[in-house]
Amino acid sequence: MRKKIVAGNWKMNKLQNEAKKLVNQVVALLQNSNLSDNKRVIFSPPSIYLEGVSLITNKEAFIHSCSQNIYSENSGAYTGELSAEMIKSVGCEYTLVGHSERRALFYETDIILAKKVSSALMQGVTPIFCCGELLAERNSKKHYDIIKAQIEGGLFHLTEDEFSNIIIAYEPVWAIGTGKTASSNQAQEMHAFIRGLVTAKYGNITSDNLTILYGGSCNPANAAELFSCPDVDGGLIGGASLVAEDFVKIIAAL
Repeated sequence: MRKKIVAGNWKMNKLQNEAKKLVNQVVALLQNSNLSDNKRVIFSPPSIYLEGVSLITNKEAFIHSCSQNIYSENSGAYTGELSAEMIKSVGCEYTLVGHSERRALFYETDIILAKKVSSALMQGVTPIFCCGELLAERNSKKHYDIIKAQIEGGLFHLTEDEFSNIIIAYEPVWAIGTGKTASSNQAQEMHAFIRGLVTAKYGNITSDNLTILYGGSCNPANAAELFSCPDVDGGLIGGASLVAEDFVKIIAAL
């Protein structure tokens, strides 16, 4: 069954006391919500807060924690890195892989991301695989080619069983933190395209069950329209996830 998810990517924001306060506020506001196994909320705080956030979310049936990044190896001389096994050991069940900022600022390639995806799956951690195009790529009509290359390069080495544990987040880079948002038609077109790629590779059952999130200046004002699209299964939320009331309003739009 395709899951509906709202995930909040905090990026490099919040201090420790602020992080706990935010999670507790959201949890309190969601006490009378319609969350279920099919509707989930995910927090992705800075890694230093993962254990503290996980201690709160693990008490809640349909609220989870997510790392913003992992390394591709389980252990070794990789100063500053965290493995999938490490984040799982503190109660974290998800990890972002391939966020546009990781691709652009830390030069993560499809080969690197494919290794991270496999490492996460080996440890039972669910990857939220991010893909998206630059404004110039969309304007030059290359956006479909870019997304196809990113998904094929980062995910299509997986078996059908492995792929069934993947979540994809489409994040048009030109709409991240810019205030610009893809129209609901643009979002639906790309989500349908992604689902079509998965259908061609793995078949209808796998693609029908695939959760695809939209990321890119999603906010309380536009969430309901975006989430009403047949192939948009929720959102990967940036700035709006840092304000409890805004985040809960977006969750309510699922």
